Amino acid sequence: MSSSSDIRMVDVGDKPITSRLAVARGKVSMQAKTLRLLKKGKLPKGDVVAAARVAGIMAAKETHRLIPLCHPLLIEDVNIEFFLDDKNSAVEIKATVKGSGKTGFEMEALTAVAVSGLTIYDMCKTVDQMLELGNIRLVKKSGGKSGTVNLE
Repeated sequence: MSSSSDIRMVDVGDKPITSRLAVARGKVSMQAKTLRLLKKGKLPKGDVVAAARVAGIMAAKETHRLIPLCHPLLIEDVNIEFFLDDKNSAVEIKATVKGSGKTGFEMEALTAVAVSGLTIYDMCKTVDQMLELGNIRLVKKSGGKSGTVNLE
């Protein structure tokens, strides 16, 4: 096992500033009746999608405070989209984070999806004990030396 002295922030000082983008996705699965209540705005805590959108945006902006050694980045835009999947009784979450910097926005996009999903979970848990948050993954990134990488 390594000691804590092996932990360090990556030096990005010599890297050029480039326009960057990261897209992440995830899913909250639930019972069909829960999804119906969510769609009708009938859950006890109120508008789940609105709360999850704000939570995801806030989380992206605070990623450097949540994940050790992440660089604070100047985020230019965070877009959180929700897709209500009746067939699978799920809410699909997509977060797109854009900005200019010396390092990528992958962690910000992933954090936005995770916290949006946790917010949905929290707001639905009083009516559904079968909730499941998962499949959080990076699906695209662009900018920097690797260019555009599509993972799905």
